[in-house]
Amino acid sequence: MITIFLLLTFIQFSYSQELVYFDGNRAMELLEYQCNFGPRFPGSKGHDNFADSLKVFLDNLVEMNLVYKDSITSPVSNKFVEITNFHARFNPRASDRILFLAHWDTREFADKDTADFRLEPVIGANDGASGTAILMTLAEMLSKNPPINIGVDLLFLDGEDMGTYGDPDSWALGAKMFSKDIKKPLPKYAICLDMVGDREQEFLIEGFSYKYAPEIVKKVWSLANNLGYTQFKYSLGQQIVDDHYVLFKNTGIPSIDIIDFNYPNASENYWHTTQDTPDKCSAESLEAVGTVISTLIYNEDK
Repeated sequence: MITIFLLLTFIQFSYSQELVYFDGNRAMELLEYQCNFGPRFPGSKGHDNFADSLKVFLDNLVEMNLVYKDSITSPVSNKFVEITNFHARFNPRASDRILFLAHWDTREFADKDTADFRLEPVIGANDGASGTAILMTLAEMLSKNPPINIGVDLLFLDGEDMGTYGDPDSWALGAKMFSKDIKKPLPKYAICLDMVGDREQEFLIEGFSYKYAPEIVKKVWSLANNLGYTQFKYSLGQQIVDDHYVLFKNTGIPSIDIIDFNYPNASENYWHTTQDTPDKCSAESLEAVGTVISTLIYNEDK
């Protein structure tokens, strides 16, 4: 059973910026909670059990929780599987909206690991659970202190990590499904959180984000730096086909990706390996990203 902690306080920051309290320890608890289900790739027991748990979690917090299901053939295993998206809408009648998204599924095979482990599933502490944990914590905060002037959408996407290398169309399948049935009015922008819990946190500006939504990048990176989070670097990183890219291409919504792809750093790799476990993540890292996002939300709601 998940214990719900609801706490929201405002602190006057030295940069004349109202910083919103975000509980990194709560987010870390929710990251570990997800990982306790085991690997959560479509077709697995952990996937189905966490989907059931996430639905109950959101139903208890949000006024409108839309559930989208589809059956597809996995590009990785060629098995017929079900994927599920959850679209939690706060202040659903508001026409001025912003969207935050993360994928909750994990990689079926650790194909970036050493040869002995490449057929093992990935637990996905950072690649999957970290962004989802922040969204779950935000859901608790928004339930206690709902937005008044804007609408906030939290999108929990499935099927992001089922792709095959060299085929960009095989990734972010949940985002493709969502794009077909997205509700209007469309959000004015969207922010994807992927691989945001790394202990050695460093966020370069993802290439497609800078290309298609530079003003949103500037808004987020400026806010983060004003709040003292210098891990948001003003340096251009690589282009990554992620949920934000698919969302923009299919809907035209300006979308950016907050992602630390050098996990844990430029010389070592835990991405798509069995080493992507909770001990590689930290409450402090989750709190940094969660604070930037929650501060952004409540600033937009003024």
